[in-house]
Amino acid sequence: MIVEIVSAVVVVGGVWLGSAVRVVKQYERGLVFRFGRVRPEVRDPGLALLLPIADRMQKVNMQVVTLPIPAQDGITRDNVTVRVDAVVYFKVVDPVLAAVHVQDYRSAIGQVAQTSLRSIIGKSDLDDLLSNRERLNEGLELMIDSPALGWGIHIDRVEIKDVALPESMKRSMSRQAEAERERRARVISADGELQASHKLAQAAATMADTPAALQLRLLETVVQVSAEKNSTLVLPFPVELLRFLDARTDPAAKPAAEKPPEPRAPAESSPEGPGNGQVASAEAGDVPDQRSR
Repeated sequence: MIVEIVSAVVVVGGVWLGSAVRVVKQYERGLVFRFGRVRPEVRDPGLALLLPIADRMQKVNMQVVTLPIPAQDGITRDNVTVRVDAVVYFKVVDPVLAAVHVQDYRSAIGQVAQTSLRSIIGKSDLDDLLSNRERLNEGLELMIDSPALGWGIHIDRVEIKDVALPESMKRSMSRQAEAERERRARVISADGELQASHKLAQAAATMADTPAALQLRLLETVVQVSAEKNSTLVLPFPVELLRFLDARTDPAAKPAAEKPPEPRAPAESSPEGPGNGQVASAEAGDVPDQRSR
């Protein structure tokens, strides 16, 4: 009989301890509701003793929660249809407000995030969504954080993950980017031609002052062309090279070659005619006698 009583006491004591002792983990905080009224003292991690039947404990997770926002369809301020999704990082800073003031804070944060994302899409241009996401993330974080403060929740950060565009808009942007790259290529090519023309003008001025440089350049060009193993070589002969060779010729030989012939003295006239006898005699003396041969 005594053994049965002791056993019953042990069983009742175990049940009492089981209902009166709770374990709170390091990343949790415990809220105690005594007869339905929340106690102001929040139980820290470790063992927490409760009054059986009177107390009930609710554990609140204090870790950072990652909540993905479903993709939202919207129209930007410049009338472009886009589909944007994001992710929200938040954590509970006041477990009493998170447990008492809102029924399901995860669902509440998700709904506010979706509404805020739609609103930020309608207020932004397409270029801002694609290139200025930092400012949009900050604005979206402020929009979500305003109602979340009353629920004991702090928004750590909000990130826009992806912006989906229609296929027609993608093709238009691709053509625009291609045209922009072509424009830059043409500008760079024209700039290179301009710089090359300046350098060529300087080279031409130098060669005009030093004609030997033109001949050296011609020989270098011949060497470069011959290295390609061509069967036919067309070698231009520049006029400047002729001028160079003409300037290097003997200056004494040129005036002698260009000296005009001296005029002959007129022959004396004879009674028979003006110079006919002398001419005839000269011609007769020059012609050999055919009969003597």
